[in-house]
Amino acid sequence: MPGGRSVPGLGLVRLPVRPSWLLLIGAGGSLGTALRAALETAFAPAPGQWPWVTFWINVSGSFVLGALLPALTQTGEDQGWRRAARLGVGTGVLGGFTTYSTFSVEAVQLARAGAWPVGAGYALGSVVASVLAATAAMWGVRRLLRRWHSNPRPGGAA
Repeated sequence: MPGGRSVPGLGLVRLPVRPSWLLLIGAGGSLGTALRAALETAFAPAPGQWPWVTFWINVSGSFVLGALLPALTQTGEDQGWRRAARLGVGTGVLGGFTTYSTFSVEAVQLARAGAWPVGAGYALGSVVASVLAATAAMWGVRRLLRRWHSNPRPGGAA
């Protein structure tokens, strides 16, 4: 059966996503995870110090995702290349690149090492900075798109 399979007692069960999209998410996730791992290995923090690499990974990833989603949703339907970009880059690459599990472990490790003020500041600062980055990116992209759509393009096309 295309798009689903029959499960005894449940009838036809459909996958929420096409298998090709799952492959795209997996490939993007592998790329994002490899990039994050390389950065965290190259710039590992000293024990008890603020983990700046993970902090900036999460903040920059939140910013890029905050820019990507309105850029895609406000320029057309979630299909074709837009869906591929959302799933491959948004869910895949940025999902693998950003790391709230590592961030949580680092915050706990800082607290356990006796640097609990740094750990608490890191936990709070990471969340606040990431939310602010995503919000700023969404606001900026929406503003740019409104301005772009309201100004006539050269050559007479509106």
